[in-house]
Amino acid sequence: MITTQLIINLLLILTFAWILGSLFNRFGLPAMLGELLAGIILGPPLLGIVTPSESLELMAEMGIFFVMFYSGMEMDAKELLKNIWPSIGVAIGGFLLPFGLGFLVTYLFGGTIFQSLFVGMGVSITAIAVQTVILNSMRINKTAIGHIIIGAAIVDDILSLIALSILLGLAKTGTVSLSNLGGIILRDTAFFAITILLGQFVVPKITRKLHDREGKAFTFAMATALVMAYLAELAGLHLVIGAFLAGQFVRKEIMDEKIYHVISDRFYGISYGFLVPIFFFSLSFHLHFSLNLSFLLFAVTLIIVAILGKLVGCGLGAYLFRKNVWDSVVIGFGMNGRGAVEMVVASVVITLSNDLLAKNEITEPLLTEPQFSALILMAFVTTLLAPITLKWAAVRACRADEKASFCSLWDENIKQMN
Repeated sequence: MITTQLIINLLLILTFAWILGSLFNRFGLPAMLGELLAGIILGPPLLGIVTPSESLELMAEMGIFFVMFYSGMEMDAKELLKNIWPSIGVAIGGFLLPFGLGFLVTYLFGGTIFQSLFVGMGVSITAIAVQTVILNSMRINKTAIGHIIIGAAIVDDILSLIALSILLGLAKTGTVSLSNLGGIILRDTAFFAITILLGQFVVPKITRKLHDREGKAFTFAMATALVMAYLAELAGLHLVIGAFLAGQFVRKEIMDEKIYHVISDRFYGISYGFLVPIFFFSLSFHLHFSLNLSFLLFAVTLIIVAILGKLVGCGLGAYLFRKNVWDSVVIGFGMNGRGAVEMVVASVVITLSNDLLAKNEITEPLLTEPQFSALILMAFVTTLLAPITLKWAAVRACRADEKASFCSLWDENIKQMN
């Protein structure tokens, strides 16, 4: 429902996000950092002028939905498949090492085995939506490295889903149900099989006949995105994966180029011009500060191992697939942002924990409030640092090898910002 308060909140969010985003752009940094800072200043962490609401949360989620579809349109499916094995290597390295480090840190700070496992899983997740925005803003999304990062983020989400299912099964019953795990793998396989069939045989027949009278091409694109998002949710995956894959259906080579650009421009304007700033602003709603020394030590240590775990794990995975050192560093930093996915995972764990405690089926919570807050803080800080560290690594990589795949796009991006 549109209320006077919602209008005021949107006006404040968009105005401050635009001002601070433009300021960050002047210094060669992505606008999303300004949008994050706007949330910190106006949101609950500092002034508390703008507070959470169902309407703002919905718009934030829609922002990620739109930007993931747009990113799917911009990505080359053939390049994604060409880099599938490096993506899998990066995802496995970037999942296992942060998981182990997160587990170890939590256990050393007094966490139970289950608490350590759930925190480790939260640390291991890469937010595909956040990474997509960062890569798009820095023009790395169309390069081989960009395809590896996006492919790895998708694989990372699938690994996280499997790990979550195993851990939830252990928490509920003390055992892992092979039938449940097999069901998850079967659902995911069916989802990607249906995606391939639709993308290759059904959608191209429709897109060739599209026209833009009364905005019907945009309507078709939206319907495709919603169908794929629904199928992704049925498979137990996040809707952003469905939206991203739907964007792959609307590509230049199977439709009129003018119609393609009309759809692309509309999705770009709605997402980056309106809904994405709300998403990054809204991340501040989940940020909790505490001056407790033990909490601060735990949170800082968790942030450090989260960054190093992704950098080393993903970088090593890339290096094993013959990427040079600087390309591996770029990929490692490119996988370092977290966001909505692990916030959802942490919330699911907290809900289950409260339910099991109420039934007296467990005596210790699966995730304590300080651990939950530390995960949220870690997600926020890594999202804040990801574009800064990625820019630093990209600059060094281009100095070391001016012919690196993304350097020409990087130079073009810098010229546009200046």
